[in-house]
Amino acid sequence: MKALSIAATGMLAQQLNVEVISNNIANMNTTGFKRQRAEFQDLLYQNIERVGAASSDTGTIIPSGIQIGVGVKAGGVYRITEQGELVNTNTPLDLAINGSGYFRVILPSGEDAFTRAGSFQLSPTGEVVTPEGYTVAPGITIPLEARDISINEQGEVSVKIDGQIDPQVVGQFELVTFPNPAGLEATGQNLFLETPASGSQTIGTPGTDGYGSIVQGFLETANVNSVAEITSLITAQRAYEMNSKVISTADEMMSVTSNLR
Repeated sequence: MKALSIAATGMLAQQLNVEVISNNIANMNTTGFKRQRAEFQDLLYQNIERVGAASSDTGTIIPSGIQIGVGVKAGGVYRITEQGELVNTNTPLDLAINGSGYFRVILPSGEDAFTRAGSFQLSPTGEVVTPEGYTVAPGITIPLEARDISINEQGEVSVKIDGQIDPQVVGQFELVTFPNPAGLEATGQNLFLETPASGSQTIGTPGTDGYGSIVQGFLETANVNSVAEITSLITAQRAYEMNSKVISTADEMMSVTSNLR
């Protein structure tokens, strides 16, 4: 009886679905988090009577045939890259991207990583870094004597220094875009890595064509909709229960068959 194995694949699929939903809910307050969605595909079919096969020697064909599916499998877990809400923090080094793009971060290994979480800080030498201490490219250093930091929509960083009338420009943030942002590999710590699926990075100036603008004093929240996630969770739970019911029913049918005399 194939119903046992078919329902088992359904339970495994819904288990994966619940895991994806639970990760979305767990990261509702994670800065710049992008929710994910599980996608499923049907498995191979067993052809009992092949559709389109000849049913007689006069040229008649079978219009629909008999195909029995053998279950479901996970086709992928997609990242939804739509922008989250921007929340005011009034912190000079909190930066949000209004539009497309990622900040480029230089890892200790020298490899590039990318993030939408703009909660930056200063290192002991005044360099702009992530909360883990990784340098934010291209590498901007704020003078120790600076008393005010201003960052415009194009990512230009200027500071006010005592004794100087005009603000001093000390650096320029850059943004990176990808042909397929959903193809980036998440590594934790709000960081992503480039993959063959994402395509090659393209570096540009914030506020220009194809790149979002920088908003100082704001952070991008997760794009998780709690109501939608809870609804999806209930749906997944019901589907899991129905598949378990199929297994129970198939077991009872097999029991009846084995008891025939």
